[in-house]
Amino acid sequence: MSRSASEAVALFRSHLQQRRFDGATLRILESILVARDVESLLVSRVALRGLLLSEASSVMGGASGMTVEKKLRIVQFFVGAFALVGDGESCLALKYEALILRESNCVKVQGLEVSYDEWLTFAKDSLDNGFYPIAIQGFEKALQCIQSNKNEHREDVMPSMNKHITLKNIENLRDMATSLTAGRSVQSRTAEYLKSKGRQEGQVSSSLSAPKVDVASSAFRCGINKRNLQMLQRSRGLQ
Repeated sequence: MSRSASEAVALFRSHLQQRRFDGATLRILESILVARDVESLLVSRVALRGLLLSEASSVMGGASGMTVEKKLRIVQFFVGAFALVGDGESCLALKYEALILRESNCVKVQGLEVSYDEWLTFAKDSLDNGFYPIAIQGFEKALQCIQSNKNEHREDVMPSMNKHITLKNIENLRDMATSLTAGRSVQSRTAEYLKSKGRQEGQVSSSLSAPKVDVASSAFRCGINKRNLQMLQRSRGLQ
């Protein structure tokens, strides 16, 4: 990493530690990532992602005394930062937290209502990126918004026929995400069985004194969907 790049990283870290979650800090991050060769870019993204995860965890852990507006500004900052470093998983997780935070405070703070379009967009993004359990939750939230006739989906704005078609389309997407989740689960259990069977056969053919060798952890075999849900649970400190 060149001296100028190192200085930019140090400046970015300083802004995070000073809790300067604003556009200027994002521009520093962007300057670190532009005009780099592929290898250096990958190394920088890994390092910056680790820095962001650490700082986001630290800030969210102490967010209980903040106002809703300030929490949302911080979440939106990290959404933008994770998007810049190419961490779609963290980006979607924080988008979900922002939507939940708004929904849980919309009665107390005017203007925080979450529309069905926002939930639907989030659910589609999650589906496209393979985060099926979260996509299901997003589609469910979108359905709830329409069925309760909130926001722009009052009967005078969304005619009954259009509402029925919209509900059906979302239900189909939700069912697709559900089937994909089930399919992934079956694949995971099949892989687990085959690996277990292979271990048993290996133990029979090996000597009794041969040491056991652990295979990859079950968390890894379950795939990125399970890790994403665990991250969402850890980030509940926002609420």
